[in-house]
Amino acid sequence: MGDLRSLPVPDGLAGERVDAALARMLGMSRTKAAELASAGHVVLDGRELGKSDRLVSGGWLEVTLPDLTSEPLAAPEPVPGMAIRLDDEDVVVVDKPVGVAAHPSPGWTGPTVIGGLAAAGYRIATSGAAERQGVVHRLDVGTSGLMVVAKSERAYTQLKRAFKERTVEKVYHAVVQGHPDPSAGTVDAPIGRHPQHDYKWAVLAQGRPSVTHYATLEAMRSASLLEIHLETGRTHQIRVHMSALRHPCAGDLTYGADPVLARTLGLQRQWLHAMRLGFTHPGSGSWVEVSSSYPADLQDAVDRLRSG
Repeated sequence: MGDLRSLPVPDGLAGERVDAALARMLGMSRTKAAELASAGHVVLDGRELGKSDRLVSGGWLEVTLPDLTSEPLAAPEPVPGMAIRLDDEDVVVVDKPVGVAAHPSPGWTGPTVIGGLAAAGYRIATSGAAERQGVVHRLDVGTSGLMVVAKSERAYTQLKRAFKERTVEKVYHAVVQGHPDPSAGTVDAPIGRHPQHDYKWAVLAQGRPSVTHYATLEAMRSASLLEIHLETGRTHQIRVHMSALRHPCAGDLTYGADPVLARTLGLQRQWLHAMRLGFTHPGSGSWVEVSSSYPADLQDAVDRLRSG
């Protein structure tokens, strides 16, 4: 894997978050430090730490740094089916297909939005960690839809702030199992890394504040089509919140969806699509909205539900 660093927790970093402490100790970005922790490469007294865990005074820390010569970042490769919905000197908005990651990361060998844009000759902002330059927000590999990438440094700074301050409009459509009651409402429940499974997330008292607004667009016999407005943007937020309501996204086996229904609907992934993205344009200052339509697999699943 690479270079193992082993050392006692420095006094000045006791109580610090893992990502912040590693960034200071090893001179890397917090993003990179967080990825190391997420991949299980940060161990304190024999226990793997997550990026938001805190270092303990007197503990023994082991950090495995990737051997960059043996793990190159994926070369830019074209992404078939990735449509460009908006393109100017500041931003590019892509319609991301399922099965495509936002950016390269350790262990991911598939296509990425950033790699696809690079292969198509787009010049992306250089702000941010090297492997995710220009990325101001992300969609899961298994979620399709609209994603904005910054092309200029000005756009990167302004969009990062807009996402942080929640001035971006993020609208999703989701097909969930059953019929939420009430049919429209808000889920306000903190989300953190799952205590048993580090690949998933959960509603946890000590998690980060997370707010999801939903409204039923159409009730079908065994499922509902919802429109969802995200106030915050946590990893897996919609999937975790819908699962917490006992109405997981159809096809989302990670979060408790019924595999029989998934097979009936021909779903290989969660029914979740980023439909609309609205933001203040970093160049002109005017409000911009981009819309998308359902990809074939999600449309087919809805058609099957409607026909009973």
